[in-house]
Amino acid sequence: MLDQRIKFRHLTCFLEVARQRSVVKAADTLAITQPAVSKTLRELEEHLDARLFDRSKRGVALTDYGKVFLRYAGASVTALRQGVDSISQVRAQGGLTITVGVLPTVAATIVPAALKRFKSLGTNTTIRVITGPNTVLLGQLRVGELDLVIGRLAEPDQMSGLSFIHLYSEQISLVVRPGHQLLEDDNPDLTRIRDYTVLIPTPNAIIRTAVDRLLIAHGIGALPDRIETVSTTFGRAFTRESDAVWIISNGVIATDLADGVLVELPVDTSDTFGPVGLTTRIDAPSSPPVEMLINVISEEATRHHNAHAT
Repeated sequence: MLDQRIKFRHLTCFLEVARQRSVVKAADTLAITQPAVSKTLRELEEHLDARLFDRSKRGVALTDYGKVFLRYAGASVTALRQGVDSISQVRAQGGLTITVGVLPTVAATIVPAALKRFKSLGTNTTIRVITGPNTVLLGQLRVGELDLVIGRLAEPDQMSGLSFIHLYSEQISLVVRPGHQLLEDDNPDLTRIRDYTVLIPTPNAIIRTAVDRLLIAHGIGALPDRIETVSTTFGRAFTRESDAVWIISNGVIATDLADGVLVELPVDTSDTFGPVGLTTRIDAPSSPPVEMLINVISEEATRHHNAHAT
């Protein structure tokens, strides 16, 4: 456990004496008196209960304990300075644009709240939100047109050169308008959706494979009356105004379900659970503003997931 008595001044004084191998020279560099340097070192050694320097007329030399502490003290001060510098960089880089690729599964849930919070931090950074099929967004990410993509984890063959940060997992839902005939049965036969227009994701949509597996598992082959779309605006409007069945990621229609404008069919889709997260390029270190945005999105995802789990 970190001793709370150890302060930043203890570390900087220790590092300067170790570098100069002289209390006098360290005092000159730090612009404090020699007795102040000696007192600070004594305090540090007392806090650590270890002698860090051997003192002689020729100066000071690190003890074995001192050599060990030097490595960690130096790393700690460097990390702190980098942290301070990163804040300055965020401020200095105001006016930059961060381009984010967003899949529909998160566009209506964590992203609005996360971006609102990010903008409140006063970074003066413009956020550009791009939506589209997963394959398109990942392609744009690879060539540097996007800084990150938020959505479901892609298939392994699409993740070459990319890194994924898991946020949470969600499943697919089948939703209809309130009062739909399929809601009359507490345990509806899923094959009955063949009697209605079914909205499903396009073949290049990231959840299409999971949807196809779900249908096959329930003995449903080709749907005779289907519309393939990734447009949430169209899907929402068409489903609310017809007897259509919409198969879509739960995150897309979470607000609609909460407001009662759409209703989820009581069908077990637990096998369709899939990870949702952040995808970035491995070979392109994120800038401080992007790192800050990633942290905000991660925290908002945790808050949102915990709120819906209770």
